[in-house]
Amino acid sequence: MKRVFGLCLTLVLGVLLLCPFTFAEAPDSKKVFIVSSYAYDNICGLPQYQGLLEAIASDGYQIDKDVKIHFYAMETKKVNNTSLLVDKQAKIVLAEIESVHPDVVVVLDDNAFRTVALSLVDSNIAVVFSGLNGQLEDYNKIVKWMDSRNKPGHNITGVYEKLHFVQAFKIQKKIIPDLERALIISDESPTGKAVLKEVNIELSEESVDVLFDIKIATSWEDYTNIIRKGCSNPDIGTIYPAATLLKDKSGQVYSATEIIQWTVKNCRKPSISLNYSFARLGMLGGAGVDFISMGRQAGTMVGRILNGAKPGDIAIEDAKRYALVFNLKRAKELGITIPNDVLMASDAIYR
Repeated sequence: MKRVFGLCLTLVLGVLLLCPFTFAEAPDSKKVFIVSSYAYDNICGLPQYQGLLEAIASDGYQIDKDVKIHFYAMETKKVNNTSLLVDKQAKIVLAEIESVHPDVVVVLDDNAFRTVALSLVDSNIAVVFSGLNGQLEDYNKIVKWMDSRNKPGHNITGVYEKLHFVQAFKIQKKIIPDLERALIISDESPTGKAVLKEVNIELSEESVDVLFDIKIATSWEDYTNIIRKGCSNPDIGTIYPAATLLKDKSGQVYSATEIIQWTVKNCRKPSISLNYSFARLGMLGGAGVDFISMGRQAGTMVGRILNGAKPGDIAIEDAKRYALVFNLKRAKELGITIPNDVLMASDAIYR
């Protein structure tokens, strides 16, 4: 039976978020410290957290009995979003880690990896990353933490956030057969730059019969201007919003959720979700990164380490799975009929 998603995640996750730092500890339990670049309830971080816990539990570890979970949200997307503030958060986290002495540290997204994981290279703490956008080899130039992707060789392994960009546009062509041109819009944040680099890498490996207008928004005002112009251009058939952090001229910060909600309200064009969860915010959807599955991949690595494996012997993986997700209410608003074979293959449908 096809799943139909509402606006909320599971009640269990809601309860977990009421205890942001730790669960009850049992004697001789293992310790896993999860560090998120995001806020507690962020639309990108929360699904990864959910997947992590699911995978750890499925590996035979009972949360709150066999494994004690520590969790810290650095909130580097909307609150602590300057280099100084990110570094300050990293110092807090590293002090917590030193106090807790976890068996495994898990970092979600690039800011946590760059400031926390790279500070733990070759320490006696195993580190697993999830949702990394930046190229691994670029980080390796900062600190030597990886011998190769197949055999990292040090104390860090994890899951790289492959966008499946080309596949997303191939599916979009099935929905909009006459699609010829698309607007990609990102921002100047480290994540935004990393996303565009990944897009170019995927396009160099496999082509798709679409022309791309690529824009980088320098501010909230610039973003809204680009969107309005692009969405009024009859040649643009779809948009790919990849901006996750913008500031306006007064210094107000706009996060991914606010950016997507505004875009949906002000653009009458189909849009592809970078993150499958964006579809529940009103985007048409399509093929997007399955953040829960990516978290599960990382959680499986954590389980292997808890069972005695060395992170340096565990191959780094690309996020294996994209989710095919659609918002049928949005499709109706735009007058788009999604082919039945595409709908039947979807992972989730929002109505």
